[in-house]
Amino acid sequence: MRAAGEQVVADTADLSRAEQADGLRALLRSVANHLSRSEVDRDRPDLVPFNDWRQKFLMDNPDFRYWVADIHAGGQYRIRGNRGDAAYVSITVYAGAGGTEAQATARIDSESLTFDESGTYEIALGGDRPATGYWLDLPAGATVVWVRHFHNDVHRDTIGWCGIEPVAEPPVPAPIDPDRFSRQLTRLATATSYLPQIWAAATAADLAQPNQVRRWEEMRGGAVYTEPGIHYLRGGWQLAPGEALLIEGELVDCRYWNILAYSRFLNSLDHRHRRVSYTGATATIADNRYRFVLAAERAGETDADWIDTEGRPEGIIVMRFLQPEHPPQLPTVTRMALRDITGAR
Repeated sequence: MRAAGEQVVADTADLSRAEQADGLRALLRSVANHLSRSEVDRDRPDLVPFNDWRQKFLMDNPDFRYWVADIHAGGQYRIRGNRGDAAYVSITVYAGAGGTEAQATARIDSESLTFDESGTYEIALGGDRPATGYWLDLPAGATVVWVRHFHNDVHRDTIGWCGIEPVAEPPVPAPIDPDRFSRQLTRLATATSYLPQIWAAATAADLAQPNQVRRWEEMRGGAVYTEPGIHYLRGGWQLAPGEALLIEGELVDCRYWNILAYSRFLNSLDHRHRRVSYTGATATIADNRYRFVLAAERAGETDADWIDTEGRPEGIIVMRFLQPEHPPQLPTVTRMALRDITGAR
């Protein structure tokens, strides 16, 4: 923690006091995220809520609800849940050592699942395929399962739930395994110490070439614990006071999409109190086109949707398109004075 904190202080020395404090807050949130999953019981796992606002870590998405459980490749479990008002549900098994090596190896989603009248679902995980019901294999190397609920409006939707349990009662474990606990502490320390380097590497392109949007190909196919069916667009902004970024583009037919603003520390902006994201259900769409104004304050007479930068001079914007008919077009991005933005499309 000390080494990582000192690195954040050094890396943010030329930034405002608010950005310096935000870097340390992002570091603390990362530690909270790791601590929430530091004690793992693969015999009797828990689906732990992931990336809540106190635990933001590496591109959290407040329009989704996530749950994560560490499992055995040879285990046998049962997942039950309720979708609430989620527009889409997916359950994905990942294998690999983690980070960029993690790959999706088995999954099921709303296209295949059947929900009862209340929105409840149930899936068998691992072991032999049952005679009836839904089932996901746990191939060799499987280490973790993610449950995702995609929401069109998390501020109004009913939020669902999910849980996991072993099919057979596991044996009573030892009170503590000192060697295993030591490894857990080492992993936590290593992840924390590397975080400032990850931020610097991950945001270098966005901050070096701001005010444009590119395809984020590295996240295709379920890499780094992402949803396999999502196509990503990503870019950065760099704005002076009184300036705005106008983002305009044509939508592609897809199952779900959203746009979301992040800090340079890869935390979503303050979605609890500010408008920092839109979905296909909350955005203003005309002639199959979207129009967003990214700025510190709302523009005057305009039909564009405002994304609040919190007054940050720099940041990152990400668009997600789930199961698009074809790769989404890159939007037009224009840096301009906020007062010059009008309602004309």
